[in-house]
Amino acid sequence: MSGLPPDPPRLRAILGHLERQITESEAVGIYLRLQRDEVREALARASSVPSRERPAQRSGPQRRPPSSAEYMMETKLRPDDSLPVVVHVGGCKIRQGRRAPSAISAKQARMVLTDPAIGAEPCPVCRPESRLGLGVDLE
Repeated sequence: MSGLPPDPPRLRAILGHLERQITESEAVGIYLRLQRDEVREALARASSVPSRERPAQRSGPQRRPPSSAEYMMETKLRPDDSLPVVVHVGGCKIRQGRRAPSAISAKQARMVLTDPAIGAEPCPVCRPESRLGLGVDLE
């Protein structure tokens, strides 16, 4: 999730919404927890910068996770985003470019790829489903 607002009040509102969604729907709990963690990180960054020094909202990915992560997940920017959630092996360099990927564990990657409620797709280049032993057909 990238493109978060830079100010603490809106970040707190987003965080509260994600917290409520997590408690109401366990089917997409992991996905929402990953988004919640990114909002918390953005809130911590925004709260530590005085308001007059806070930069205008930036475009594009704002951080790159460490390449040592076991798996990576590119999330949607908005619920109506037409691009799918995509799972990669940690060192994969192929990205959509406009979404900052989040580091996830093998267990989380397996759950995200097999849960039809999330509808994630494996990267066709690094093929995380092969490494996870999920086979070709995930549906």
